[in-house]
Order: sequence, then structure tokens, then C-alpha cells
Amino acid sequence: MAVDPSGAALAALRAHAPDEPVVMLNLLRFAPGGRDSYQEYSRRAAPFLQRYGGELLYAGDGGTPLVAEDGQAWDAVLLVRYPSREAFSRMVSDPEYQRITALRSQALAEAVLQPTAPWTRPGRD
Repeated sequence: MAVDPSGAALAALRAHAPDEPVVMLNLLRFAPGGRDSYQEYSRRAAPFLQRYGGELLYAGDGGTPLVAEDGQAWDAVLLVRYPSREAFSRMVSDPEYQRITALRSQALAEAVLQPTAPWTRPGRD
């Protein structure tokens, strides 16, 4: 299972509204013993979030799904806001950041990393 974005996925991200803010939805399923590794990754990633203008909006444990197919439960959910898609792309491409990504990769059995954009309200477009 893929747990890290590919170069093609990052290029597609930058191709769509690269200067607009983005909130990244992170759905995480930990590998056995992976929670500690992910917590270490999170600690080390915090300075990069700050450097690139990112902000952790929410982090929490997943509960029992109320509506989901079998296998769709997640161990943790994070929402991280970046000032732009370009800022996110620069962060994950930073060679210093790349040195800590092994912690994230080994921590996760499966992940979803999905960019989101706010819905516009009628009459405000």
C-alpha cells in the first residue's frame, strides 16, 4: 500500500490552483507498533509545518465507524492546512524533510492523503 505521495501526484496537486490554500485530510492506519514511530515523525515534522506555513487543525483517534464498509475504519485522522498547494509541495520536497519521512512510512500500514478545498457559499462567488 502507498503511504507517501508520488511525484506524479505532487505535480497534479500543483497543477490545480497552486496558490490557493489547501487542507490535507490524512487518514492513517498504523502498522503494528507504528503509533510511536508516527508520534516521533510528528514531533520532527512540526518545524517543517511552521517553516512552510502549515497548521495542524485537528488530530484525533478514529472511532468505530457509523457508516462504512468493512475495512474502512482508520486509526487516526488529521487535518492540516497549508497556505497553498505549492507550499505543501515545497515542504514534502525539502531534502531535510525527506530525511524524516522514513518514520512516517514505517509507521503506516495504509494511508489516505487527500487535498480538500472549501465549498463556496451561494451568493459569495
